[in-house]
Amino acid sequence: MEQRETFQPGNVVYVMYRNPHAQDVANVQEAAVVENPENPGELCLFLYDTYYPLDEEMAIYHTEAEAEKAYEYYFGSSEGGDIIG
Repeated sequence: MEQRETFQPGNVVYVMYRNPHAQDVANVQEAAVVENPENPGELCLFLYDTYYPLDEEMAIYHTEAEAEKAYEYYFGSSEGGDIIG
């Protein structure tokens, strides 16, 4: 997502998240855009009780449908269930 300036604190977004314990497992996960507690005035993502930088390395989508479409493009169909973690 290129337009980082469109995010505001409190926005709900969707990211593709890889399980750190099983790198072959990825899913779409809801995250919140929040103010970075270590750098006031800077935004970051809050996901799984952790703050992540809001940078170009993170695949961020405004809607669940956009995230699901990208997931299917990169990882194939989500046969057998919901891809939201």
